[in-house]
Amino acid sequence: MTYRISFLIGLIFFLIGQIILSKGNDFVYAQEPIDFAHWFLLVGVVLLIPQVVSFPKKIYNLFGIPLTLIGIVCIIGMCVLDFIWWSFPTDEMRSDFTKHISQVPSIWKTFMTIGPSSKIFNLGLLILSLNYLKIEKVGIVFILVANLILWHIIPLPFRLIFGYALTLIGFSLIFIKSAKKV
Repeated sequence: MTYRISFLIGLIFFLIGQIILSKGNDFVYAQEPIDFAHWFLLVGVVLLIPQVVSFPKKIYNLFGIPLTLIGIVCIIGMCVLDFIWWSFPTDEMRSDFTKHISQVPSIWKTFMTIGPSSKIFNLGLLILSLNYLKIEKVGIVFILVANLILWHIIPLPFRLIFGYALTLIGFSLIFIKSAKKV
């Protein structure tokens, strides 16, 4: 149960980070004394790990766990790079840093293309939710719709906020229902 609570708190932190990011780069760069947006994202994904590796032992885990963990690593790397951008006092310094790392595909593609898109991360979470197909279909539908929003298939403003809010609701329903079954 502790892992599930940690997981849900992690999704709440991740959602808070997305809400802060939705206010724009100028707002994020002006945060003091730390980059709260990316700290919420970082702590949020780290809190997911214990539950991710503890989902019921079913066939879905063969794909769901590795995809989710790869997504978490990509998000952590993205946060680290965003901490560096945040630390620069001027846009010129940020631009120079961007020019430099955009020339390094192993950094740019992994952490700035895959990390922010979170497609691998969200696909992993969706697959992991299928572990509960027999007991909580509504929660899985919430997570499926969240993925469609997050992957730009269902276009919405503030898609990251809506997508992660639905993911949080979906897993909350799954965990409540599965706790009652035990």
